[in-house]
Amino acid sequence: MPKPIPIAPITTPVLVSLPVKITSFVLVALLCVGTLIYGMLPGLLAVCLGYLLATALAGKGRTRGPRLNPTLAAAAVILMPILGIGLFLANAKGMAFGAVQQYQALLLHLAGTVLEIRQKLPADLASHLPDELIAAQLWLAAYLKSQSRALADMGTTGLHGGLLVYVGLVVGALIEGTALRPTSAPLRFELRRRADLFIEAFRQIVVAQFFIAAFNALCTAVFLLGLLPLFGIHMPYVGSLVALTFFAGLIPIVGNLLCNGVLTLAGVSISPTVGLACLAFLVVIHKFEYFINAKVVGIRTSTAAWELLAVMFMGEAVFGITGLVAAPLYYAYVKKELQLVGLV
Repeated sequence: MPKPIPIAPITTPVLVSLPVKITSFVLVALLCVGTLIYGMLPGLLAVCLGYLLATALAGKGRTRGPRLNPTLAAAAVILMPILGIGLFLANAKGMAFGAVQQYQALLLHLAGTVLEIRQKLPADLASHLPDELIAAQLWLAAYLKSQSRALADMGTTGLHGGLLVYVGLVVGALIEGTALRPTSAPLRFELRRRADLFIEAFRQIVVAQFFIAAFNALCTAVFLLGLLPLFGIHMPYVGSLVALTFFAGLIPIVGNLLCNGVLTLAGVSISPTVGLACLAFLVVIHKFEYFINAKVVGIRTSTAAWELLAVMFMGEAVFGITGLVAAPLYYAYVKKELQLVGLV
């Protein structure tokens, strides 16, 4: 496992009293909870990402490959999103609006499938479905339609979120681009140690989950674009399904469950047989994914699946979807702090 990348050089050990150490933990706890309460989680994650990108370009922590001056590395991280947006607007006019429309249509399509599920199943099987299922169908269809309408109003929210993420990237890049001197101030020393562990937890969680999400998206694309067409089956909204598989797959466990439900429901919209084929495909893929999780996430973070599920459900119950996303990262950080003092 690669060694953690330190936030700033610390050349001499600092004698830290217990009150100072407790103060550093309280400040970090306030930061973590405050980002959830005030909707700043995307900015916090972007700070971590910006710092890691800048350190990667600067070559910190490795002995081979090209390196940039830390200032140039920070400038590259700051300018890359601007250039990317410029190229996107110049060559893909209307693509973002079209993508929103695609997901709106996909949600409405799934809502219609939910309402018509009895008609799509064989008559002898549909007759055994309980009447109580109708209420669940109506609720799920109404929920999908409400999410479709919400996508139409996401312009302002998306702009605010994108600006917050970019500011976070800038801050994270500047941490690497600005030379930080070694410190002997006890509180500053402890805060840098907390930041070091938090960044390392972020790196382990995000890198591991990125590979898992990419693996899922690749397999889904091969299944939808390569395997099903061989049997004359063409799934609707393939591009949207593959993109959803990747981005939802960045959320451990729960994101995969979401993708499974959407993909299976999209298959049922064609026929129950296609729905079963999608479900069988997902089962096979998850067998491989268990191996990947064990090798990548498990080894990197020493975290079992039941631990992730427990903290994610708690995070969602208290803070909603932001708590769900933040829970794996916060838990990995807390576990690192406990491991540092030998408690776990």
